[in-house]
Amino acid sequence: MTAAGMSRTGSIPVPRGAGDALRPEENRVIWLLLAAAFVAILNETTMGVAIPHLIDDLGITALAAQWLTTAFMLTMAVVIPITGFLLRRFTTRAMFIAAMSLFSLGTLIALLAPGFEVLLAARVVQASGTAIMMPLLMTTLMELVPPASRGRMMGRVSVVISLAPAIGPTLSGFLLDAVGWRSIFGFVLPIAVLALAAGARWMVNLGEPTHAPIDALSVVLSALGFGGLVFGLSQIGGAAAHGGEAATAAEAAAGTVSTVSLWVSLSVAVVALGLFVWRQLVLQRIDDALLDLRVFRSGNFTLSIVHMLVMSTAFFGTITLLPLFMQSVLGVSALETGLVVLPGALVMGLAGPVIGRIYDRWGTRVLLIPGTALTSAMLWFYTTYDESTTILTIAIAQTVLSLGLAMSFTPLFTASLASLDRPFYSYGSAVLATTQQVGGAAGIALLVTIFSGVSASEVAAGAAETAAGVSGTRAAFLLAAIVSVPLLISAVLIRKPDESGADLPAGFH
Repeated sequence: MTAAGMSRTGSIPVPRGAGDALRPEENRVIWLLLAAAFVAILNETTMGVAIPHLIDDLGITALAAQWLTTAFMLTMAVVIPITGFLLRRFTTRAMFIAAMSLFSLGTLIALLAPGFEVLLAARVVQASGTAIMMPLLMTTLMELVPPASRGRMMGRVSVVISLAPAIGPTLSGFLLDAVGWRSIFGFVLPIAVLALAAGARWMVNLGEPTHAPIDALSVVLSALGFGGLVFGLSQIGGAAAHGGEAATAAEAAAGTVSTVSLWVSLSVAVVALGLFVWRQLVLQRIDDALLDLRVFRSGNFTLSIVHMLVMSTAFFGTITLLPLFMQSVLGVSALETGLVVLPGALVMGLAGPVIGRIYDRWGTRVLLIPGTALTSAMLWFYTTYDESTTILTIAIAQTVLSLGLAMSFTPLFTASLASLDRPFYSYGSAVLATTQQVGGAAGIALLVTIFSGVSASEVAAGAAETAAGVSGTRAAFLLAAIVSVPLLISAVLIRKPDESGADLPAGFH
């Protein structure tokens, strides 16, 4: 480590000149964070395929098994909103080591888990570390990378968030068939430990941390608000799956419980979020907010976040529903399903850096407008799927959809955070990650609910299961397609921020 690249405290001195090239130690920090984020997201996407195996091996019900995913999402929803404060309060190195230590510990516990309860606890520990990684990565990129190169660097992030979810199910399917569910965690653990060791050796700090006290009431309200919202959304699918005219008495009772849980959790979430917003508005006057809401003073940031929310709802709902359609209607295996979506993920990942360079040179609209149009067009095409749809057709459509998403996500990531002043990067990253989490939960809940509800109604009316599955799939994709249409308007309005800051309010550039 050169003395010129470090301050006396062992931190990389930021800010620097807008045209300065990245130093070797800064590039090392970014690659460490990209690798850690990749393994964390890879792990997150492996569990869905493993659920049927866990039901058999652990002797648990499908409802209990789903908690391995629900608990993970809940933990993410609780931790992510407070990362904005944590990233300012603690050093970069401390946050990285804490995140990877938690993730590695959770993976080890999962590998050795003797039963369901311990495995569930392991997933919570894993999620606690995963929740820190993406906000830490995004904030660090904004701190280190000069404005002229941010799109290119955000393109690397697109590689991480696109390849990992595609490789995860395929890898999981292979390991499950060849070895068993423990092998998933056995595969991830050494990679996580290696990333932790590399971070302990080479990770350095950015700037100096603040010493603001944490507001316990804000933490509680955030947990109840965001956690209750995600939990409530997860209950929508349960209520739909157990309802319907053909439900047995046990299924009807389970549906009633899910419905009660849904309304109670959503009611608590609305009240808690209202109080959370009020509390932050009070605390931000003295710069002590857990999640500083002044980020929403930037119209460009706000519009980008809304666009991201809607797109995440459609995206995550679609990638969850598509395997259901392929397996329940077309009779395709889990491994084959993963292979079908892999080309799209590869295109999305490989296109990321190129799209980033285009953003740096030409700005937002040249990417976001056609990207949003492609995404919307493919969602409308998905509404035509039926039992005669070929695997090749789905693979091509998924690849085109992935290209549209790649052209959208990189500009949204970069333009939203670049609309904020440096002290707000960590809060903006937390808002962005929370938006993706909530949008994903909403998309999965809504599309799976529509699929289950329409399919159950069709079966109750005497339709064959295949025909009912087609009807449910089309209805669900129709909602995603309709939701995507207003994005064509916001795609025109979102712009690449003026780096001079001349046309933005005080506190932003």
